[in-house]
Amino acid sequence: MLMAAIFCALLAMICINVPIAVALAMCGVIGLLVVEGTGSLVTIALDMYDGSTKFSLIAIPMFVLAGAIMNAGGITDRLINFVSAIIGFIRGGLAMVNIGVSLFFAEISGSAVADVAAMGSILIPQMKKRGYSKEFSAAVTSSSASLAIIIPPSIPMILYAASANTSVEQLFVAGVVPGLLGAAGLMGVAYAFAKRYDYPVEEAFNLPRVRETFKDALPAFALPVIILGGIFGGFVTATEAAGLAVLAALVVSAWYRNLNLAHLRRAMLDGGIQTAVVMLLVAASVLMGGFLTRAQIPQQLAEGILSVTAQQWAILLILNFFFLIIGFFLHSAAAIILVVPIVIPLISAAGIDPVHFGLVVTLNLAIGQQTPPVASVLITSCSVARANIWAVSKVNIWFVAVLLAVLMLCTYVPTVPMFLVEYFYR
Repeated sequence: MLMAAIFCALLAMICINVPIAVALAMCGVIGLLVVEGTGSLVTIALDMYDGSTKFSLIAIPMFVLAGAIMNAGGITDRLINFVSAIIGFIRGGLAMVNIGVSLFFAEISGSAVADVAAMGSILIPQMKKRGYSKEFSAAVTSSSASLAIIIPPSIPMILYAASANTSVEQLFVAGVVPGLLGAAGLMGVAYAFAKRYDYPVEEAFNLPRVRETFKDALPAFALPVIILGGIFGGFVTATEAAGLAVLAALVVSAWYRNLNLAHLRRAMLDGGIQTAVVMLLVAASVLMGGFLTRAQIPQQLAEGILSVTAQQWAILLILNFFFLIIGFFLHSAAAIILVVPIVIPLISAAGIDPVHFGLVVTLNLAIGQQTPPVASVLITSCSVARANIWAVSKVNIWFVAVLLAVLMLCTYVPTVPMFLVEYFYR
């Protein structure tokens, strides 16, 4: 009864536009007061500080900064030129370039919103100029940007690892295959649209141009090698790799001698605001987590669901549906921080691998970024394209179907995402 009242109060505050972090903190404090009295409030400030200064969370601002440096240093333009030289000869090639560059950019920033803001401002105007509809341009940019939270490094994965007390490095490895499958599926849908609407071919395949653009982009390829090679090889943690990514992005930008300081300053300010929002959510979630733990809510939830079914496939189906619904209304960071601590005891009791479940959660929230009313990534893409969100959604539903297919595959054929984890770590 108490949990229902707290949950209703939380929803009510969110509906009247109280910031989610503030609403979480208020509900957590009220819950602690009811369960344990005023004595439980003595260490609130210290608990919030400790919760938001975990070592793994330092990776978040570092990856955001690396992405900002990469975009301001002219690295993005060289990647676009290289990918265009490789696949620009295919009908609808610019849409595939969009997806391919997002695949690469995702390995630096870890943020779908940063990806769509950086790539969209460059590629959407070019797509519209070449005859692509603004709805299709926005849809392909938005959906491909969601690869940023599937392919390592991923900010939602970092938050999940901190909330579930599991390995962020293993989560990163688990995201590689689903990310590549998602990219292939999105390219297939883009090609089908290009054939149907006769979208243009960019340029004939030219091997000398491929060599030229490859040489020009070669220093940029050091970035994913440093990040993923260091993590997969066991040389650095995810947090240390984030610091190396910033240093590498600075070195590569200096090599190109093309660092736009005004752009970098703006991107750093935006990244700082984004990081502050996430960290405030993390700090507020500590209070809610304390209340949930003391009231035994997660354990009661686990017992309730296990009394209905103990089948892993059924539990995963229930949780998939739950996270898809949550993704309609909450940003990925808020959804992870609010819900994951509640369901982890259920996952443990059902014998589900927490790394596998972390990937399932991340895929659900990637889909949530594409589905109104919240749809943070879709809204950003529509803003850049100056397109109506509902008109874009009619096109985007085909790309979302690809992400749903990848979700179902990874949920019920865990070997697909987990075989690399087994190979590297177990």
